[in-house]
Amino acid sequence: MFKDLFKIFTMKLKVGILGATGYTGAELTRLLVRHPRVEIIWLTSEKFSGKKISEVFPHFRNFLDLDYTSVTKLSSLEYVDLSFSCLPHGKSMFFVNKLLDRGIRVIDFSADFRFVDHETYERLYRVRHPYRELLREAVYGLPEIHRSEIKGARIIANPGCFSTSVIFGLAPLVSKGLIKEGSINVDSKAGLAGAGRAPTLELHFSESNETAQAFGVNGHDQKPEMEQELSSLNGGPINIVFVPHRIPVNRGILTTIYSRLEDHLTHEEIRGIYHAFYEKEFFVRLYVKGKYPSLKNVRFTNFCDIGLGFQEDVLISVVALDNLGKGAAGQAVQNMNIMFDFPEVEGLRYTGAYP
Repeated sequence: MFKDLFKIFTMKLKVGILGATGYTGAELTRLLVRHPRVEIIWLTSEKFSGKKISEVFPHFRNFLDLDYTSVTKLSSLEYVDLSFSCLPHGKSMFFVNKLLDRGIRVIDFSADFRFVDHETYERLYRVRHPYRELLREAVYGLPEIHRSEIKGARIIANPGCFSTSVIFGLAPLVSKGLIKEGSINVDSKAGLAGAGRAPTLELHFSESNETAQAFGVNGHDQKPEMEQELSSLNGGPINIVFVPHRIPVNRGILTTIYSRLEDHLTHEEIRGIYHAFYEKEFFVRLYVKGKYPSLKNVRFTNFCDIGLGFQEDVLISVVALDNLGKGAAGQAVQNMNIMFDFPEVEGLRYTGAYP
């Protein structure tokens, strides 16, 4: 009997990763290799199919010895308890549906299941969504807000990295209806890894180094995602002006949010509202008055750091997180822990690298 109990409590969760050679897939693999309750069973990649992981990413030598497989062989791959999909927007949904049909729970990194309204998705990505019933089923994977729904979900829509930073910076006040309508302006600066691993001219070193680039000025794809979640918290429409920028660092997002309040509140009162909202959240760290987050303190972590200040009557919320960590792979692992009743911080309890 004791041997049987030992087996039960030492059995590892079997996982697979679709699209495992992009930045998010590689970061997810790094986190899962170190997770004490997880065993990676298979990895897919089209470009590197048939190659060992250590050939593509030498830093995994002595940690993981698997060959990448083409996603076209998905139906023949071993059954797993959970699959992560790091495939592109517009493609991921087809393979997610196949996994669900096999009884495999899924955490999807693409935007394919983030929107309740299929029309919003189809307008943004210019493709018809054939699995509209799954949009209604999918849970938006922000644990600090949707923890109870995540636990029993079949499919988790892992949030966008910019969206995570903006929602965290506004949620405590929006949930109390304290932000003036039409007053939210957001400036986000992100490391180049957020643009993906596929080579493009604008991401070449000589093009991206020693400069900063605004993009998505006419409407970034994650803006409706932020508005959807914040409007739900607010109980009414929330509109945002959002402009992201690329900066020449590898990873991280620094988001600065400007807004006006419905009522006059002191810094201490504002901080009290944020503290009450996040006091039980290990991965959210509030700064004291006069101190603000920086990318260096969140790199390679699952933390989201928040600092608050005023400039006259404008509230300024500064949010920092790692776009590959809390903005992607770390958050996905946190979701996995909740789904399978692991301690939520399992495999994620570590500091950033310094200097």
